[in-house]
Amino acid sequence: MAYLMASGYECVPVNPNAREVLGVRCYGTLAEAAAATGPFDVVDVFRRSELTPLIARAAVAAGARCLWLQLGVVGWEAARIAHEGGLAVVMDRCTRIEHARIGSA
Repeated sequence: MAYLMASGYECVPVNPNAREVLGVRCYGTLAEAAAATGPFDVVDVFRRSELTPLIARAAVAAGARCLWLQLGVVGWEAARIAHEGGLAVVMDRCTRIEHARIGSA
């Protein structure tokens, strides 16, 4: 998140166990965050693979454009849910690594 913010991206953390992350207000759910800040371009997921279907459903409901599962996170059911909901899907990739790779191309 620090890398993305330093690169000019607006980040909205979602974590029911935190009040803020890196000085940014944290929301308890994706729905709560979307209601407060508007729809998301990317829902960047740092959770265990088995938890991703629920997150995919929430991302679809929140009107996100992309579900991004971080390095080491693969969820085929989540990918199906997101895809059927009209979202682009990325799995097992790090936003920082990919941003740096594409940015330097």
